Amino acid sequence: MTDTAKPRREQIHDVASRLFSERGYHATSMRDLAGELGMQGGSLYAHISGKEELLIEIVRGASQQFDDALFSLRDLDLPAEQKLREAMFRHIRVVADNMDSATVFFHEWKHLSAEPYARVVAWRDTIDTFYRELVAQGVQDGSFRSDLDIRATATLILSSVNWTYTWYRPGGSLSPRDVAEQFADMLLRGLRADGPEAGEAP
Repeated sequence: MTDTAKPRREQIHDVASRLFSERGYHATSMRDLAGELGMQGGSLYAHISGKEELLIEIVRGASQQFDDALFSLRDLDLPAEQKLREAMFRHIRVVADNMDSATVFFHEWKHLSAEPYARVVAWRDTIDTFYRELVAQGVQDGSFRSDLDIRATATLILSSVNWTYTWYRPGGSLSPRDVAEQFADMLLRGLRADGPEAGEAP
């Protein structure tokens, strides 16, 4: 249902996020968007140039939310484990608070044309670097195992938090903090320098 109290541009973004999430970008037409908004098809073009403009703006907005949530952690003087837990919580909270746009961001971005597609790839590299830095901090200060493959470890962490959009349902029994703590507990058991050695029974 469209929130008519919002500015029209914001209403269009909300509906596009929902329909792209539910149906997919290619399966959603401009007529579909107009119908959900109670508009004539041609009237949409007074607000946007086309579907891809909406996809670009949804993806850009989602990436900015992740940036705002995560990158401020770089300036906090926290132990590596605590910083990683907080990063995972913030990451999952962005997903949980914005399920439609998060689904579009993680699943539909591949339909972007070359230039905006390349921007998303570059952004993904910055997030990957951020998580590698967290793992490297733990290795350097001795709290994480010295034999960790930093790149593979960061990829594992990112996979766990990114894919939350596929199964998490807001209002369920688990809060974003609950999910983050459970994931962190499982992952950190294998990262800690004092954890079980490879091949050792738990």
